[in-house]
Amino acid sequence: MAITLNFPWIEAVMLASVRMIAFLVIAPPFSHNAFPLRIKGMLGLGLALAVAPQVARNYVSPNTGQFIISLLIELVVGALLGFLVMLVFSAIQSAGNLIDLFGGFQLAQGYDPQLMINGAQYTRLFQMTALALLFTSGGYQLIIGGLARSFTALPVAGGLNLATPLAAVTAAVGQMLLASLQIAGPLIVVLFLADAGLGLLTRVAPALNAFALGFPLKILITLTLGSVVFAAMPRIVESITGDAIGALVGVK
Repeated sequence: MAITLNFPWIEAVMLASVRMIAFLVIAPPFSHNAFPLRIKGMLGLGLALAVAPQVARNYVSPNTGQFIISLLIELVVGALLGFLVMLVFSAIQSAGNLIDLFGGFQLAQGYDPQLMINGAQYTRLFQMTALALLFTSGGYQLIIGGLARSFTALPVAGGLNLATPLAAVTAAVGQMLLASLQIAGPLIVVLFLADAGLGLLTRVAPALNAFALGFPLKILITLTLGSVVFAAMPRIVESITGDAIGALVGVK
């Protein structure tokens, strides 16, 4: 009995699996250390098999040297797409970091080996909440769908023009900074006004030592208004997920 192997199909699936695995290692929520690397590899291979009809349709088998170069290109493309998604979702982490900084929680920062972030209470709380909402709302499925559609914009073994991806990374960094300010901005303004009010109170009554009261007051304001930001987290994650999908399918 003779078994015929379709080598172009196998090569196309291998290239797609390399892009998938590189993406899953870097992009949230799959980059969490709760996912072992073995599971990420199996998931990447399974997703590559799912998109096999699309990636193998117009694939032409190259020689060995060109195939190795294509593997490296797919590794770079997957890592780049994962980095774009990570940048977009870093807005939530940056917003929590700003709240910790202006609210007086920054001294309690520490490194979380599971989330792989260094921050205080609100930084880790916002990051964990965003990851939980991605799974409970099905946002991770949209991210995987955007990754699958990236094979239309960037076919396997189709080369890579670095001009557009670098422009996308630059735009994602600016978008991340803007989104973090939009999320934490109202609370930061309130905390700044509280500092300004305490400063004026110190000028009026120096013996009152208003700044000694500033730390508990700012903590109270942060805990009170931070709950409002936390309540808006589902809509924030929904909006950021849409931005991440747009970044995935927009890299051409």
